[in-house]
Amino acid sequence: MPSTAGYMFAAGGLSLALFWLIWMLLRSDGDEAPWIPAGLAAGFVILCAAAAREVVMRRAWARYTREMELVMGAAEQLRPAPRANTPSNSWPGMQAQVAALRSLQQRLAELDSPNTPPESHLEAYKLCEQYLAGSDETLRSPGGAAEMRAALRSGQERVRALQRKHLLSWARGEATRLTHEAQRRVRHSDKIETAQRALEVLGEALRVYPGEQELVDSSVALRNFIASVKVGQWVEMAERAAFRGMYARAVARYRDALFYLSRAEMSEDARDEAAVRIQREIEMLRARARTSDAAAELERADGEDEGAGEVLG
Repeated sequence: MPSTAGYMFAAGGLSLALFWLIWMLLRSDGDEAPWIPAGLAAGFVILCAAAAREVVMRRAWARYTREMELVMGAAEQLRPAPRANTPSNSWPGMQAQVAALRSLQQRLAELDSPNTPPESHLEAYKLCEQYLAGSDETLRSPGGAAEMRAALRSGQERVRALQRKHLLSWARGEATRLTHEAQRRVRHSDKIETAQRALEVLGEALRVYPGEQELVDSSVALRNFIASVKVGQWVEMAERAAFRGMYARAVARYRDALFYLSRAEMSEDARDEAAVRIQREIEMLRARARTSDAAAELERADGEDEGAGEVLG
């Protein structure tokens, strides 16, 4: 069977040739936009080729597993019984693993949908984990043909790829759900608690795949969100004090926000941006406080002048 790259290259060449053929025919007939139907036809060819490739590969794999089961069954009948002082036969275990792999692939194919809930992806990850543990135990046992062992190892590689895919899908979906829930919460404590649960989900996935950049980026974004909520509590108290004209208290609350901001777990870019914004508010409050003090001093001076004028009168 040709490789996927060669097959898709041939399909792409065919679709490109079909595109130019239809384009030339329509252009010769005077069509104003010949590239639209030509592009649709070429895209249809690519989609049909990809779908046909997937169907052929699935059927080929199913046929291969059936043939391996038949070969193993025939070999088991012809194979002499092991002696008492020889290791136990591993063929039945390999047959069971082949059947388990086929059942696992069918079960995972049912979950290959954009609308699959996160908990189903977690279940698929655990099923893959169970299969890998059983197949490892089978491969550690003595006996069995080299071809069958190679087939089992190949099946393990496929299952590991599916395991990684479903764990990332679970972490992505569950973290997104919890993040949206945290954003809808009203109280700051509820926001932080829900976001912490999302961060724990990403942490579990990172323990398995520590180098996955998507998980690292999502964790940084969640830490920024949690830090912004905590800092937002102090900023909100500062804004209330400023609204009431208590500028000194508002500046103190903003300074508390800066202190927590310096200790929060967040990216440096987000930290610097928040610090600049808070510092700007502090400068504005100080300016308003100076203006308010000057106005109060002026009113006090006017009052003293009026009192002196009354005395002289």
